[in-house]
Amino acid sequence: MLFIFQDLLSSLLLPLLTLVIAILSKWYFFPSKIIKNLPPSPTKLPIIGNLHQLGSSPHRSLQALAKKHGPLMLLHFGRVPVVVVSSADASREIMKTNDLLFANRAKSSVPSILSYNARDIAFADYGEYWRQIKSIAVLQLLSQKRVQSFRRMREEETDLLIERIKNLSRSSSSVINLSELIILLTNGVICRAALGRKHEDKKFKELFAHFVELLGVFSVGDYIPWLSWVDRLNGYDARAVKIAAEFDTFLEGVIKEHVDKNKQTSSSDNDEDKDFVDILLEIQNEKDANFALDRDTVKALILDVFTGGTDSTYATLEWELSELLRNPQTLKRLQNEVRQVAKGKPRITDEDLEQMHYLKAVVKETFRMHTPLPLLVPRESTQDVKVMGYDIAAGTQVLINAWAVGRDPCIWVNPDEFQPERFLNSCVDYKGVHFELTPFGAGRRKCPGIQFAMSVNELALAKLVHKFDFVLPDGQKGEDLDMSETTGITVHKKLPLLVVATAPYV
Repeated sequence: MLFIFQDLLSSLLLPLLTLVIAILSKWYFFPSKIIKNLPPSPTKLPIIGNLHQLGSSPHRSLQALAKKHGPLMLLHFGRVPVVVVSSADASREIMKTNDLLFANRAKSSVPSILSYNARDIAFADYGEYWRQIKSIAVLQLLSQKRVQSFRRMREEETDLLIERIKNLSRSSSSVINLSELIILLTNGVICRAALGRKHEDKKFKELFAHFVELLGVFSVGDYIPWLSWVDRLNGYDARAVKIAAEFDTFLEGVIKEHVDKNKQTSSSDNDEDKDFVDILLEIQNEKDANFALDRDTVKALILDVFTGGTDSTYATLEWELSELLRNPQTLKRLQNEVRQVAKGKPRITDEDLEQMHYLKAVVKETFRMHTPLPLLVPRESTQDVKVMGYDIAAGTQVLINAWAVGRDPCIWVNPDEFQPERFLNSCVDYKGVHFELTPFGAGRRKCPGIQFAMSVNELALAKLVHKFDFVLPDGQKGEDLDMSETTGITVHKKLPLLVVATAPYV
């Protein structure tokens, strides 16, 4: 028996020893695991990773972490690796050098529910479907010709804003909620351009407010799947489904209105008579179209244009006026320019805006300090890639902290001070070419609605400072103005902007 055991041991030992030698040789001569040069990373906790370090204002928290760990750092949100970009050079490598490899969108449950399972431009995966709908948006909905066709509409709505302020300034209560009036302006312009008519009823405003709020919700289940029950407990998924259903009913009604209208009247060749729904329905009905535009895609595109144009334009105008009130000398200089260009004219035109260089500098400086989406919509790497010498694995989410780049002292002198003059002799613009200022993103995933948004923003700002002198109520000084921020995908001023307006030029 002992001999049998010894023979068995001998017969097993030789193959086992050979296997061990082979494994050790392979490990020594052909290491299977290449050591990765990962970006610097703060210490993470079990299960949640770095989620506890986001705080209530993620763009500010991530900026603070970047000061310690560098402009390209690796975090972990639950099981998901996330690279955070906080410099212009790193942004350039993501959105230009390696743009194609980072053109995909990170999966997010609540926005997917709200956007017809990510069938819109903002959240759709990169691919043929996205290229087709992006082409429709760029060539059909938001082209320069189309933006120009809405000129009369912009002028009418901005004139209505001026009239509202004039009437309120004459009332017994001279304090005006300027934030509320700006919302009415942006809602009016976008509703007319996208939907064909204004929707100012309370129910619609509340529906839109809930929609925008949910877009900025942080879903735990996206990063820690086995904690998805937390989202259900918080009611986020149920709320998203409910709001999506209500918006779908609303959009179905809008489409039915247009279909019925088009049956009763012959189609018009006048672009000024067409809104986005008309254009999309025309494309859908084209028999020789090389892309089938289904009903859900039509509604997703309408939602994209509407929410993107309304919320970010409103936020930017509110921050612009708040900064001007905090800096009276800057406001005075802007008024002098606008009133000089518009002198003797009944109204400001798009041609006048081209001569208002300081106004454009004020807009750029506002984008720098108050990027509407401080964290650009997350991207995702589609394959392993090196960025700034670091290894980024496929499937890594990328957050570009455009707000932090705008406050980078390596780029900007006195970055926390509002100084539009810095842009007067600068070629830096916000259209995606200069990576120190990318409020609309850059590369393939750049927002296609830049021209549309800015046509409203610049005209409204010019008319406001042309027609009115603004001061803060109750003798407040500029430094007394509360500039606290809200949380969400778009960062707004937390408290409404209350002003006293006098109208020497109305």
